[in-house]
Amino acid sequence: MQEQIDLYGEQIENSKINTQEELEEFRIRYLGKKGIITRLFEDFRLISNEEKKKTGSQLNLLKNKANEKYLFFKEKLSHAFQQSFGDLTLPPDAIPLGSRHPVSLIKKEVISIFSKIGFTVAEGPEIEDDWHVFSGLNFPLEHPARDMQDTFFIEKDPDILLRTHTSSVQVRIMETMKPPIRKIFPGRVFRNEAISARAHCIFHQIEGLYIDTNVSFADLKQTLLFFAREMFTEKTQLRLRPSFFPFTEPSAEVDVSCTICGGSGCNVCKYTGFLEILGCGMVDPNVLESSSIDSQKYTGFAFGMGLERIAMLKYHVNDLRYYFENDVRFLSQFRSSY
Repeated sequence: MQEQIDLYGEQIENSKINTQEELEEFRIRYLGKKGIITRLFEDFRLISNEEKKKTGSQLNLLKNKANEKYLFFKEKLSHAFQQSFGDLTLPPDAIPLGSRHPVSLIKKEVISIFSKIGFTVAEGPEIEDDWHVFSGLNFPLEHPARDMQDTFFIEKDPDILLRTHTSSVQVRIMETMKPPIRKIFPGRVFRNEAISARAHCIFHQIEGLYIDTNVSFADLKQTLLFFAREMFTEKTQLRLRPSFFPFTEPSAEVDVSCTICGGSGCNVCKYTGFLEILGCGMVDPNVLESSSIDSQKYTGFAFGMGLERIAMLKYHVNDLRYYFENDVRFLSQFRSSY
């Protein structure tokens, strides 16, 4: 046995340990429950009493040598691991946060503003039929919006198209709900337009609908004034210009005092002091009747705005294409706008 103790002692002394895996192999080989030293202690019971004192002392020295080497390299490798990762007690580096898209920020803010006065959100499909996009909204058959030059139609079915406005959701709501109705409809819409700094074939809208008894144009104006002053500043002025939409009568286009020059006039507002933000009007009785709502009992108003347009005014962005290019340099400017 003495020869075995000397052999294993020499092996322990010459063992090279450079990794955690090699350290674990060393522990199992010499100090494990089925390791070499454990087996030597089991064989120790078989030797004569005369040899036990000397051999036992040598076995203990061997075990201590293996244990000391194991602990030494365990500490060494642990320290090397910490050094490779730096001081693990220090707080970690801040993880850079992404930023929300400006259109998403504006959408969230618009929804929040209208929720304060009782509007709730409803959504609908982006692929629609002719009835919900046009016919149910009083669009005549000869209206130019029905042409391929203005709308994306599905070739296999001319009755199916990509919605050109979220007013289609208004029709769905009026068909399934009884007044009073107070809803807003955010969503993505599509129009067959040339892409430029001021127009795009894809954009986002939020439209609103309020139907009840005794709803007046004055209610519409006050609602929009509240929205404009919440979205921009308390000093924002509103201007309504007569217009025409097939689904509202009377109709108006709404301008707000320019957020760039404060209404004094600049090249953005073409020196008028105002910028157009949305269209609105009283819901046409034909639209109410087509959705089985009694136009003699109920009246209502509707409005619609482009979110990109609002974001341009809010954040002073002068090119609509920036919203669709996914340029990190542009998007990172909104990192603190949560």
